[in-house]
Amino acid sequence: MSHRPLPARRALLRGSLAASAALTLPTALGAAPAFARSGRPRADWGVQTGDVTRDGGLVWVRSDRPARMIVETSATESFRSPRRWYGPLLGPDTDLTGTTRLRGLPPGEQIHYRVLLADPDDPRRTGEPVTGTFRTVPVRRRDGVRFVWSGDLAGQGWGINPEFGGYRIFDAMARLEPDFFLFSGDTVYADGPLAATAALPDGRMWRNVTTEEKSKVAETLAEFRGTFRYNLLDENLRRFNARVPSVVQWDDHEVRNNWYPGQRISDTDTRYTEKSADVLAARARRAFGEYFPMSTLRPGAREGRVYRVLRQGPLLDVFVLDMRTYRNANSSGDQTVDPQGILGREQLEWLKRELARSRAVWKVIAADMPIGLVVPDTGEGRRNVEAVAQGDPGAPLGRELQIAELLRFVKHRRITGTVWLTADVHHTSAQHYQPSRAAFGDFEPFWEFVSGPLNAGAFPASALDGTFGPERVFVKAPTTSNVSPAGGYQFFGEVDIDGDNGELTVRLREQDGGVLFTRTLQPGLVGQ
Repeated sequence: MSHRPLPARRALLRGSLAASAALTLPTALGAAPAFARSGRPRADWGVQTGDVTRDGGLVWVRSDRPARMIVETSATESFRSPRRWYGPLLGPDTDLTGTTRLRGLPPGEQIHYRVLLADPDDPRRTGEPVTGTFRTVPVRRRDGVRFVWSGDLAGQGWGINPEFGGYRIFDAMARLEPDFFLFSGDTVYADGPLAATAALPDGRMWRNVTTEEKSKVAETLAEFRGTFRYNLLDENLRRFNARVPSVVQWDDHEVRNNWYPGQRISDTDTRYTEKSADVLAARARRAFGEYFPMSTLRPGAREGRVYRVLRQGPLLDVFVLDMRTYRNANSSGDQTVDPQGILGREQLEWLKRELARSRAVWKVIAADMPIGLVVPDTGEGRRNVEAVAQGDPGAPLGRELQIAELLRFVKHRRITGTVWLTADVHHTSAQHYQPSRAAFGDFEPFWEFVSGPLNAGAFPASALDGTFGPERVFVKAPTTSNVSPAGGYQFFGEVDIDGDNGELTVRLREQDGGVLFTRTLQPGLVGQ
């Protein structure tokens, strides 16, 4: 199997790992350090890259005080003859975060970068540089593509536990040396306060790193910012971010559990004084754009979108969906007409257009929720549908109508190489969808792979809905709810596309990297 040459990359990543390991834990365990009058700006929250292209990408940093962001790039770790990029002035309007867009870099090459933070009143006073590395998107098919995906980080009361090794699953993903990480939603749990301790079934105690912002549900912009900042206290994640670019999407827990546009929070939920989900979502969206480097959301911006397509060379296009912002209200899901669905009409038409014009061998549809797994919304005594499937194995109803329209389009346009990846349900599984088993048969067979959580409670396997004929070929899930990371059942997936023969191999892996399930798909086929 051909991929890019790895030995040199391993050596350079070891160097990057050593450099990023030098980052110190931010002051006061996540609270913004005081704006000291002496000293130089610090980047204690590390660096990230995101939405990398064939000639560049976005570099992210957060300062501990107002500073000018400067990025230097080089082909080597020695940074001989670096290229310099002047970024934004980091200030309170963006919670001291910022991104700098890099352009004009060579395709398919390993890029070393370092971020310097300069005193805005004296540009000669810069803080200690923080280094990272990434590979630009290749233009040659033979280079291949490898990436990992998962979701659901630090939910259900399970936060950073140093005694457990913190978010150690990120080290397991980093060892695979992926080109990027697809973060499939629930990147934070803004609705999930963390207590200092939690009892485990065997009598041991789970001990969380805690912060003021994580002591309650997030409502204010400051609280949402603190929620996103919390995860960056983990050194495993900071090391990972310095080595592996991200492709990020969101789902519900960036705002609150099972939210939808127009939702009013019940007066019985006394955790919230702000009762408008739209107000909470606007604040969460702003913090989300500040804490992740994304091409369609910028720090401090109140506009923009999460859905986008990222072209990863001749072998792969990644279609990042937003199944939260444009959905209709959660309901019983039995409507016979549902034009808005879970994507909204505009996003659905965008997705159809982009799939039709894609010339990539493989078209990964990054969905933040599964298609055929039943995910109920049982809040406030109602049993509504939270995802797509509503449990009726018959003809499409409710949000299933929109998915049926999309699957029909893919079939009749003879679009090959579609693979669905998702997280959300806190277990791992592989589903094969087959029209001969389905109530709705006007589509070609396809696969859906599920992974996660990353450091959150694990839950039993979801029920299947037979509308699109899914067969669960593999599943690993606990039999009880909210199993802690100490109990296992933490998962991520790997996708490896061979540069020689174009085969796409999916491996479902568990917390320390062990392979649970493998499936190899052949390129160029209509349905498989």
